Amino acid sequence: MKTIFIRSILAGICIALGGAIFLKLGGVIGAVMFAFGLLTVVHFRLPLYTGTAGFIDIKKAEEWQMMFVILVGNILGCLLTSLLNIQSINSDSIIASRIDAGYLQCLLMGIGCGLIMTLIVKGGRDHNQLLILFGIPLFILLGFYHSIADAFYFFVSDMNYEYLYYYIIIVIGNFIGCNVPNILRY
Repeated sequence: MKTIFIRSILAGICIALGGAIFLKLGGVIGAVMFAFGLLTVVHFRLPLYTGTAGFIDIKKAEEWQMMFVILVGNILGCLLTSLLNIQSINSDSIIASRIDAGYLQCLLMGIGCGLIMTLIVKGGRDHNQLLILFGIPLFILLGFYHSIADAFYFFVSDMNYEYLYYYIIIVIGNFIGCNVPNILRY
């Protein structure tokens, strides 16, 4: 588990760097540049919560434990990246929009992101990086919520702690969305 934890921190750093460039550039260009994070995660086979959740055996307790370790490591990677204090990054409007959306919308937007993430990670694992290059901007421009990117956005915001309740809903939504292909298969 120690190796998974350390590698999950690196995955969180990669996603946070993608989130940082999205916050700096915004729009389509920022969304495309965000893809750097997932391309790196897939290339180096780093454990990312939304890149792993759709591929576990939910009947095995040790896989739930692994998912928790990955989530905590990813969040820690986002926290470490936020300490870089990259100039001109402020995500308060993103955090406020999550709170304003409400719990149901956070769940649904998390599900949408999770579904797309599982599909593009599967493509990336099959050496089709174009799915990643187009899938990341797709979920960003559609406004779906990615739990790991949102952890970074929280750490570089003014940290409205009310958001943490919404964050848990987004994490659950991502997990559900990541498993939609598995549900449909059965």
